[in-house]
Amino acid sequence: MHVISAPQDFNAEELYVDLWPIIGHSLYLKCEGFNFAGSIKLKAAAEMVAAAEQDGVLTPGSIMVESSSGNLGVALSMIAASKGYRLLCVTDTRCNLSTRRQMEAFGSQVHVIVEPDAQGGFLGARIAHVHSLCASDNRYVWLNQYTNPSNWKAHYHRTAPAIAAAFPRLDVLFVGVGTTGTLMGCARYFWERCRRVRVVAVDSVGSVAFGGASAPRMIPGLGTSIRPPLLDESYVDEVVHVAEADTVRACHRLARSGFLFGGSTGTVVSGAMNWLAQHDERQLTAVAIAPDLGERYLDTIYQTNWLQGVYGEDVLSSGELTAGSRSA
Repeated sequence: MHVISAPQDFNAEELYVDLWPIIGHSLYLKCEGFNFAGSIKLKAAAEMVAAAEQDGVLTPGSIMVESSSGNLGVALSMIAASKGYRLLCVTDTRCNLSTRRQMEAFGSQVHVIVEPDAQGGFLGARIAHVHSLCASDNRYVWLNQYTNPSNWKAHYHRTAPAIAAAFPRLDVLFVGVGTTGTLMGCARYFWERCRRVRVVAVDSVGSVAFGGASAPRMIPGLGTSIRPPLLDESYVDEVVHVAEADTVRACHRLARSGFLFGGSTGTVVSGAMNWLAQHDERQLTAVAIAPDLGERYLDTIYQTNWLQGVYGEDVLSSGELTAGSRSA
C-alpha cells in the first residue's frame, strides 16, 4: 500500500513500454506521466521549490511566477496548491486549453502571451513579461527553469539513476530537448558514472537549441527559440531533429496500439526510430524518455481538423502509420 499526504510525493518511476511490437525497433519507453501532475516536470518543479524554500527565497507571502509551455506550469500549480502558495504562470497561445484549465483548477493565475518577440519568439516574449512582473512587485519569485540548476539536478538525482538501475547494460538513451533540464541531468550522470552510454538529444525542427534557423513550431513541450542556458553540448553525443509532422505520426502510431502519449513523447520516439534505423540495433539496449501522456493534446495533435489545418490532409496517411518490419 502506498499512502501519501501531498500529491508531489507520488511518481511511477519504474514503468516502461516495450515498443518493439509497435515501431519495429528494440526500444524501451520510460513513462513519466503517471503522477498527479501528469508529466516529468513534477521532478524539476519539486526540486526547484524545495531549493527556493531552503534558500529562504520562497516564503509564505511569495507569489511564484514561471514561464511555461504547459507541463511545468501544471506541476508548479499542483505543488503551490498543496503548499499554500500562489502561482502565476506565463504561457502563450500554443499552450493547450486543457492545460490552462488545469492550472486554473489548482487556483493558479495564467497569463497568455499572444504576440511573439521579434528575436526570441514566444519564449522571449514570455520571459520579458516575467521580468516586468518581477519589477512591479517584490512578492514575485521567479524560479526560472531556464537557468535554475535544480532543474537538471532533479534528473541527475532521480531519473538517470532509475534508468541505470533498470538497465545496467544500457547502450543508448534518447532524451527530448526543451529547457535541457532532463537532458543535462541524465547526460551528466551517465558521463560521470557510465561513459559507455550514448546520450542522443532529440530536438524539434525549427528549434535553435543546437543552432540552426528558427522556424514556427505549433506543438508545445520540446524545442526552443532561445539557446538554453543550461545546455552544455560536451555531454551530448548526438543530436537528432524531428519535424512536427513526424511527431504527429509517431503519436498516432502509438495511439493505434492503445498508448496515448503527448507531443513531446512523439518527438522522442520518432527521433529514436530514425536513429535506430541507421544503426545495428540488434545488440543495443535502448531507452527513450516519455515526458507526458496524451490527454492534454486531444484538441490538437489528436484532433483531425486541427492537424489538417496545420500540416495538410496527408499528415496521417495510412502508410506512414504502419510499423516497420523486424530486422533479420
